[in-house]
Amino acid sequence: MFVQPAPAHRSLDMTFDQMLERIRYAGAYPTRERAAEAVHAVMTGLGRQLTGDERVELAARLPIEAAITFTAQIPDAEPLTGFGFVKEIAARTGGTPATARWDTGAVLDTVADLAGPDLLDRILAQLAPGYALLFGRAELTQAA
Repeated sequence: MFVQPAPAHRSLDMTFDQMLERIRYAGAYPTRERAAEAVHAVMTGLGRQLTGDERVELAARLPIEAAITFTAQIPDAEPLTGFGFVKEIAARTGGTPATARWDTGAVLDTVADLAGPDLLDRILAQLAPGYALLFGRAELTQAA
């Protein structure tokens, strides 16, 4: 009898509904639809920034609906800083930078948990400066 091992890299098994409820609570959104809008905007933006093995591994850890939104994006040739990422989301959604920052934090906190610490370290190493805080981590820099 062949027993298929569970994926060792999976930090949480979460359905899209569970993801939306968690983000709805974290973002204090009045409805699941508003949480879903935040997920769509942030995962679309992140899909434009992340490449390589980290992109593939993160997609495998996301609920399928979030993974489809994330992987449907073509990575940008010019990477954005964390601040540029938030500004781009605000421009694309017609919101303010403050609202986009709130949405980003609510979504990426859950994405960070799904990714797990090792993958998140690799993701942050790939992204331009300014993303650690968006994922709920301190951004440490070395003195020049």
